[in-house]
Amino acid sequence: MLHGGHFIAGKWVRGKETFPNMPVEGATDEFAVGLPEHIEAAAAAAEQAFTSYNQTSRTERAGFLRSIADEIEARGDEITEIGTRETGLPQVRLEGERGRTTGQLRLFADHIEKGDYLDRRHDLPLPERTPLPRPDLRMMQLPVGPVAVFGASNFPLAFSVAGGDTASALAAGCPVVVKGHSAHPGTSEIVAQAIEAAIKTCSMHPGVFALVQGGTREAGQALVQHPLIQAVGFTGSLGGGRALFDLCASRPNPIPFFGELGSINPMFLMPAALNARGEEIAGGWAASLTMGAGQFCTNPGVAVVIAGEGAETFARSTQAALSKTGAQTMLTKGIAEAYDEGRTQMAGTKGVQELVSSASEPRTATPNLYRTTGSEWLANPNLGEEVFGPLGLIVEVGDLEEMAAVANSLKGQLTCTIHMDDTDTDAAHALLPVLSRKAGRILANGFPTGVEVSDAMVHGGPYPASTNFGHTSVGTLSIRRWLRPVCYQNMPEQVLPDDLK
Repeated sequence: MLHGGHFIAGKWVRGKETFPNMPVEGATDEFAVGLPEHIEAAAAAAEQAFTSYNQTSRTERAGFLRSIADEIEARGDEITEIGTRETGLPQVRLEGERGRTTGQLRLFADHIEKGDYLDRRHDLPLPERTPLPRPDLRMMQLPVGPVAVFGASNFPLAFSVAGGDTASALAAGCPVVVKGHSAHPGTSEIVAQAIEAAIKTCSMHPGVFALVQGGTREAGQALVQHPLIQAVGFTGSLGGGRALFDLCASRPNPIPFFGELGSINPMFLMPAALNARGEEIAGGWAASLTMGAGQFCTNPGVAVVIAGEGAETFARSTQAALSKTGAQTMLTKGIAEAYDEGRTQMAGTKGVQELVSSASEPRTATPNLYRTTGSEWLANPNLGEEVFGPLGLIVEVGDLEEMAAVANSLKGQLTCTIHMDDTDTDAAHALLPVLSRKAGRILANGFPTGVEVSDAMVHGGPYPASTNFGHTSVGTLSIRRWLRPVCYQNMPEQVLPDDLK
């Protein structure tokens, strides 16, 4: 059953203003519009919860995370039913994303039980040291306080209400206020109901989690500017994310904004791999490019190749593969319109040739493929802007030197990929230092649309891929975003936090 409201301080709260969801088919549902007054109540409850929640043991928090995962799985059919209606994503995709969501909740439960994330350090006292003695110094990581999380449009589960940002923040000991995305409010509410059940089962403070539904920008602005919020996690557009980032920086007490804002995820095809496997790579690229209608932040939108017969074979093979893909439903009508606008702009750009072009119906997208030269790319920075959807651009360069120049021209990326064979080792080795400065994850002979949730994963990169290049939004390292180091000097053992004794 849908309440159609916000979940604040353990209660479902409605308001006078409502907005409808936009299902692909069937009747709409009404949801309360998130207003600054709801943010105020949620932030105040989160601050009250922090007093007790940050003192819970790692075992207690791990049990809470596992309980949330169990409650989400108990509502699996309900989540899939409303999720497919609201987003147009197929059932198998949502079921897989649900598994990823519950998997990362349990991963963080295991992670905090080990205790390594605390980074505990102890410098023993040196009372006889001259000219000055050294005191007893102990350090560990502590939670920062209430955290704001913005749900993403393209991942209604894994990057939303109970997604990686929420899971890592709760694991760290931080209460969370989620600003739900208006593209899938019903899905968000069912997941929030699962967290509500886990709060009751584990006897947590009711303010430890809140969901304020979308509907207005004012609520989002109020959330990042609220003085009780100590950090923000965001996945979304460059424009929206940059605006929120600037608000965080302009606060009287500036706070960190961990935003994942966009990427074109370029692939670089080395000469031997292009000539030997160009057709195979083209097929894999087309599949990755169109997966989920191209609505992945790791969608590989650009392929850089050296001009010649291998490049021609690659282009023809990509054309043939993309031509077999029909129209796909996009997450929202607005995203579909933005994709069509980006497609039109690309087609009208000087020096760009259309290889596959097609018009789309409202809220659908069809693949588009374009080709340009390395010199045109270097002369026109707009070619490096992300078009969110199944659009690919082949950049033909004259040689490895121009390929390196294209790589050097890149803005920050989530991923870069090298396709190489054994005889390409020297060329790939020369290119790798450049790509290592540009991206948070570098792949060999693969496609970046799969992001493993694990200890070693980095999902982030230099701006504008993310606003903080020292962190990741996927994997266990993401918990570091919600922690700060505290040093205790000459503190009596019986006074120290339990994890530092």
